[in-house]
Amino acid sequence: MIKRAVCADCERPLKTCLCDVMVTMASPYRIVILQDVKEAKHALSSAPLLEKSIEGAVRVVGEHFDPEEVFGSAWREETLLVFPSDGALTAEQAVSINFKYIILLDGTWRKVARLMHLNPWLSELRCMAIQPDMASQYKIRKSPRDDGLSTIEAAVAALNALSPEQDYSAILPAFHKMIDLQIDAMGPATYQKNYPPESR
Repeated sequence: MIKRAVCADCERPLKTCLCDVMVTMASPYRIVILQDVKEAKHALSSAPLLEKSIEGAVRVVGEHFDPEEVFGSAWREETLLVFPSDGALTAEQAVSINFKYIILLDGTWRKVARLMHLNPWLSELRCMAIQPDMASQYKIRKSPRDDGLSTIEAAVAALNALSPEQDYSAILPAFHKMIDLQIDAMGPATYQKNYPPESR
């Protein structure tokens, strides 16, 4: 079986290279993506794009994560989890605390719930819930939540709220192009059949 040629920079097949629209931005916080193992195999996951779009971002794939190994001994004080929960902080409250890392969990809602269950230390962290300005543009994957976002969209919403002097939406064109290329490959008829307007 012949392997498809892959771009050395964006690591996507040359036919769907995204380098012409990719942007890399700096962040005052270190982005850490904890990615479900099965999600890591999904060709249209947004996490690899996020990892390449924010300087210093790292993606850790697995089921069980050791917080000290990933974040150091001060992990409780220095990490902020982007996740909806009771008592979640607003962006204004989050900015007032001294944290270094932003954690995003990557996977479907079911996979993310499993990661939370397998890693009870996550429930010890301070959380920030995001308020999306618009519905997700992840047109080829459905979320059970009306406010569900892809990981890269969630990161943009979080960073824009925490650092309003920057507009991290500049990293989204690569994500939008990836989705549009997939829809083109599927063909309009197949896309409309699998993703009718009411499901998007």
